Amino acid sequence: MSNLTEEIKRRRTFAIISHPDAGKTTLTEKLLLFGGAIHVAGAVKSHKIKKTATSDWMEIEKQRGISVATSVMGFDYGEHKINILDTPGHQDFAEDTFRTLTAVDSVIIVVDVAKGVETQTRRLMEVCRMRNTPVIIFVNKLDREGRDPFDILDELESELKINVRPLSWPINIGAKFKGVYNIYEHGLDLFTPSKQTVSERVEIDDVNSPEVDRLVGETDAAKLREDLEIIEGVYPEFDKEKYLRGELAPVFFGSALNTFGVKELLDCFVEIAPQPQPIQAEERVVKPEEEGFSGFVFKIHANMDPNHRSCIAFVKICSGKFERNAPYKHIRLQKQLRFAAPTAFMAQKKSIVDEAYPGDIVGIPDTGNFKIGDTLTSGEQLHFKGLPSFSPEMFKYLENADPMKQKQLDKGIAQLMDEGVAQMFVNQFNNRKIIGTVGQLQFEVIQYRLLHEYGAQCRWEPLHMFKACWIESDDEVALEAFKKRKHQFMAKDREGRDVFLADSSYVLQMAQTDFPKIRFHFSSEF
Repeated sequence: MSNLTEEIKRRRTFAIISHPDAGKTTLTEKLLLFGGAIHVAGAVKSHKIKKTATSDWMEIEKQRGISVATSVMGFDYGEHKINILDTPGHQDFAEDTFRTLTAVDSVIIVVDVAKGVETQTRRLMEVCRMRNTPVIIFVNKLDREGRDPFDILDELESELKINVRPLSWPINIGAKFKGVYNIYEHGLDLFTPSKQTVSERVEIDDVNSPEVDRLVGETDAAKLREDLEIIEGVYPEFDKEKYLRGELAPVFFGSALNTFGVKELLDCFVEIAPQPQPIQAEERVVKPEEEGFSGFVFKIHANMDPNHRSCIAFVKICSGKFERNAPYKHIRLQKQLRFAAPTAFMAQKKSIVDEAYPGDIVGIPDTGNFKIGDTLTSGEQLHFKGLPSFSPEMFKYLENADPMKQKQLDKGIAQLMDEGVAQMFVNQFNNRKIIGTVGQLQFEVIQYRLLHEYGAQCRWEPLHMFKACWIESDDEVALEAFKKRKHQFMAKDREGRDVFLADSSYVLQMAQTDFPKIRFHFSSEF
């Protein structure tokens, strides 16, 4: 077996997604703890401990206690190389998360036992369903009062539209929480509330043995046996093939904050989760085992290091072996590039890598060569698709608050737009710049980062607008007529494409009726 095949088999690349506050970042921290990647997990909320979570390293994230950008972390666990992409849960950054999902082979969804499935989780699950991404669910915060585990399972099935199968089961919940029975490995994990130690593990051959009564008490033992019988009766056997096809989601229970149930999740995950999978390019299907290197940029991040104003392009490797200083072809620019300092990530800590394999994410210093969706190969013409920009839902005019700093503002906006944080349109009628986002919080993030990273000040002016639509037509005359008639509402995006700014749904419907030869698109990928 070649070295390449072995390396591919070792890899597990996945994203952790959830609604804000379900405990996603805490879970990421604890997974890193088991990988020996960090030694003390940072409490995300506590102000007493000044060490913040490893994956939230941007200033604004530390102040607000939320994850804004997707962090990438790689570490070894046993025989496996694990790449975690921690995604922002906050819906204003959904677009970043959607794009991240194109770069992973499987997903772990974190659900809060008290709140159940929330809106954001539903939307993210839709993206997983579209791509048939395998999903594992971790029900978190069992050390707090919450809902009945069976109710949670029902809700997961109906809300996420996927079959579930518990692979571990809680013994009581909240103040009376005693631990979890591991159905997958037949073991009993007893709970000791502690944020730094891992709980004790008791191997059990048979759940009916008197040992169980001794450990958790007769009442709870009886309840556990009854629950397990119901599970065996109601839920299908765990079938790995169904999980890999995205038809069945295994469910684990635990408390990430107390490092409980996390190792069970990780052990089962490395065993059943998929290794890097073939990826559909426009030209053909690309298999990871191929000799030729290929990869695509799914994210660009400005200023990872505040001392050096540089951007980093995150490249997901799809096939072959990536080597430092080797010449690779940038398909969109049709030119050969060499990368002297590609990096691997441990959140903000970066280290130079000499080689990387399919499933890995490498960071390439970017001096303005890259856009999201760009493809790199050893020479073959390939285009990876499926990195859409959706039509924004909120719009504001961007005004420069300090005319002396126009250059800094232009540079900052250009870099932040390359990251895909938001989209910029230039109104053809008055040449004003319009920023479109999916949420209010992004405007604050842009303003904050412009000031702190580029020394530029901007202010926002309200703009009432319903949707930005990309328009095209096979009929030049019809297109010109439309642009003339709507000239006050026409804009260009950064690629120079025509965008129609509709100020209400009524106006948009009328335009669609009056101009049948024009096609209106709500995502930039058409």
